[in-house]
Amino acid sequence: MQPHQGLPHPQRNWAILTVFCGLIMAVLDGSIANIALPSISRELASDPSSTIWVVNAYQLTVTVCLLPLSSLGDILGYKRVYRIGLTVFLVGSLLCALSPSLPVLVAARVVQGIGGAGIMSVNTALVRFIYPPTKLGRGIGLNALVVGITIAVGPSVGALILSIASWPWLFAVNVPVAIFALALARTALPATPPQPHGFDYRSALLSAAVFALFILGVDGAGHAAWRPAAAAALVVAATLGWWLVRMQRGKPAPLVPVDLFASRSFTLAVGTSFCSFMAQMLSFVALPFYLEYQLGRSLHETGLLITPWPLMVAIMAPLSGRLSDRYPASVLAGIGLTLLGAGLVGLALLGPDASSFAVCWRMAMCGLGFGLFQSPNNRAMIGATPPARSGGASGAQATTRLLGQTTGTAVLALLFSIDQGGAARVALCVAAAVAGVGAGVSFSRLRGGTGAGMPVRGAVDADL
Repeated sequence: MQPHQGLPHPQRNWAILTVFCGLIMAVLDGSIANIALPSISRELASDPSSTIWVVNAYQLTVTVCLLPLSSLGDILGYKRVYRIGLTVFLVGSLLCALSPSLPVLVAARVVQGIGGAGIMSVNTALVRFIYPPTKLGRGIGLNALVVGITIAVGPSVGALILSIASWPWLFAVNVPVAIFALALARTALPATPPQPHGFDYRSALLSAAVFALFILGVDGAGHAAWRPAAAAALVVAATLGWWLVRMQRGKPAPLVPVDLFASRSFTLAVGTSFCSFMAQMLSFVALPFYLEYQLGRSLHETGLLITPWPLMVAIMAPLSGRLSDRYPASVLAGIGLTLLGAGLVGLALLGPDASSFAVCWRMAMCGLGFGLFQSPNNRAMIGATPPARSGGASGAQATTRLLGQTTGTAVLALLFSIDQGGAARVALCVAAAVAGVGAGVSFSRLRGGTGAGMPVRGAVDADL
């Protein structure tokens, strides 16, 4: 078959708008509820430790459902799974807004998480078919831009909504956006061919158990009272994970994409992605503590001083996407993570008398580096896979991001349990080291020749 050439204008614009509407809602709802936890706790008469499950239920559900739903995308078509995900997310958002008690709200967040996973599991696969191969980097760059900005502005959006309305509106605002996206999706999204194989229910359940135990184990490691149980959970997760990988070997389209890891380029892109998101989340959570406690800045100043990071990500993401259509991802991503690590080291070395300018340009360097890294690495990950396995690659990409972020948060909790006073500064140093490891992994792709992530005009999707 001839390689696909993406969608024509203006359908391409409507299709990418549809993808972005769903992606913004799914990513935003991973963090927007954090700021409302005190209000939810008061109004639903629940203790704070239980209220945290409003956040955990969504994140856990999204993570365990990503790979099964990306496999369904390969089988049923990405458009269908995306529309189902939007519909479930819409229902979940309505249930959240109408929840009369904490247990009902947590259950509604699980429903919402299933819908969010349906959206995120195939969004990158859809981008691959929306844009022609020669402009794939541009599409992935815009995708990275949307994710980066949404993560950065999530708390501010939550605070704005809560300043004029009660917490149920955090979820109710999704309803009109989801209805709009569903209306567009019917005609705007590309119809991709389904694959002739069945859904592996046994592997889906086993993968869900593996990821759930891993996340609970990593999260529990940061709390002294939970460490024995956390260690047990990690051991069980590793054992089940080994069994799951053995089950997947030899299958033509495995639910856990072990076949894709046969590609050196894909494997190293996944490793680089995990390191980058672990470093990013470790830094993002540590920076407010560092700026307030170590550098003596106010809450208002802290918010302004962190702003250059997401701002530079927003500027660089689409630019680096265009660059990735011309230059090797291994070089661009490696340089990006090197800049991120250097910026983090510079922040960690600041003293209490550091000027705001000194903080801001280091933040900008971190954002520049992360923005330069993300789009080329994502392009390499998707471009290294056959088009028929785009769903598996998209699911692996989203799963890697969430696992990296979860691990980064858990490492910070562990550092705080060891030394609360100096944990934030140490966390920045650890994040810099992790970014350095990611840069090394990225540059190692150059030794693979064709695995270096160098785009070749017309080569991507040539087997469609």
